[in-house]
Amino acid sequence: MGVNSAEIYDVVGVGFGPSNLAFAIALEENGDDASAGPVTSAFFERQSSFGWHRNMLLPSATMQVSFLKDLATLRNPVSRFGFVSFLHASGRLEQFINTQTFFPTREEFHQYLDWAQALFSGQVSYGSEVAGIQLPSESASANAQYLQVKVRDSDRGDIRTVAARNVVISTGLVPQVPDGVASDERVWHSSEFLERFKQASPDTLKKVAVVGAGQSGAEIARFLYDSLPQAEIYAIIPSYGYSIADDTPFANRVFDSAAVDDYYFGTERSREAFWRYHKNTNYSVADDEVIRDLYQRVYMDELRGTNRLHILNMARVTNVKRMGNESRVSMESLLDGGSQDLDVDALVFATGYDSMDPSGVLGELDGYCLRDGAGRYQVGRDYRLVTTPDVSCGIYLQGGTEHTHGLTSSLLSNIAVRGGEIADSILQRRSVDGPATSGLTTSA
Repeated sequence: MGVNSAEIYDVVGVGFGPSNLAFAIALEENGDDASAGPVTSAFFERQSSFGWHRNMLLPSATMQVSFLKDLATLRNPVSRFGFVSFLHASGRLEQFINTQTFFPTREEFHQYLDWAQALFSGQVSYGSEVAGIQLPSESASANAQYLQVKVRDSDRGDIRTVAARNVVISTGLVPQVPDGVASDERVWHSSEFLERFKQASPDTLKKVAVVGAGQSGAEIARFLYDSLPQAEIYAIIPSYGYSIADDTPFANRVFDSAAVDDYYFGTERSREAFWRYHKNTNYSVADDEVIRDLYQRVYMDELRGTNRLHILNMARVTNVKRMGNESRVSMESLLDGGSQDLDVDALVFATGYDSMDPSGVLGELDGYCLRDGAGRYQVGRDYRLVTTPDVSCGIYLQGGTEHTHGLTSSLLSNIAVRGGEIADSILQRRSVDGPATSGLTTSA
């Protein structure tokens, strides 16, 4: 079916986590001066309500980035959507200042994100999953001026279609577990940790293992040790010990917005150097404070002769098999190649995430997106996918661009600036193409 230009959204956002929330803020603030009229937008989030790593909101866990790297401040220091504005609205600005920290608890930062997303309630549909994006049938062989976005609502079950000149995809990271491992009521990924932990009776958790040497693995091991005083906790890590995250000033500059240009316009050699020298700022590393806390617990165990916290280093999980109410974890020693089995009541994989892969939601549209020699998407500096001439509308990625834009592509550090760059790209193209005054919704 055809639509006229007044029935097309300027922007449809796929997912509404922190990245698309920061983009929505930038679109509102940067679009205030848009000469083409109000910007029309709609966001669809498959979760039933807003949530950001809810299952890792552990007691006293703090952010690893400064509160100034919030949804808006680096792009617009006087934004009403900044973390300081949230503190003021919550009546805690002075109290927070007195904490003398740049790093709020994860719980408080989640409250900030929830406060900000509530200000966009009229533009967001929760419990709505984008099932696919396609060209309009009449434009299959012509220059497509808009895209059809298929949306499945959990409360209705049917699929509706909305039209958009631009689509911004931000579906988040994908939990990663070793091949052959399946989650169940006693085998968990860190992304589901708190929910699963609360569902289990503490009396049934006498032996628990945590796989992973990064921040999440270290935090979960500490949490379990403190929460289950009668249990033995096993930390299975592939390294000889936990490695500290490099958050020193010069290393932290790799997360500056200017570093995105250096990476994007750099040579293959310089890009490889970014990862080789600075991967330890974020990947498979833990904060100094958490590492020291864990070591102190191991030391006090030895002092008291209790030995509740076991660090199984240089170990790799090779197999997990359910044995009644327990799980048998098979491990290979990276020191001598020997094997070891461990029977546990619960097993937590804090093994990180894979990058966002938009190919599933793009569907047939994926064939119109150009790739490089390594089979990766070609992406413009403005995070817009490079497409064939058949598609003139914009498809933007918030995630899955590590190969083009560097280390910050899936991290909080640069979301304010990145959201602004995408918003500006859309607004600049819109000033040429013309506005959309309302959105179209039809039945599939």
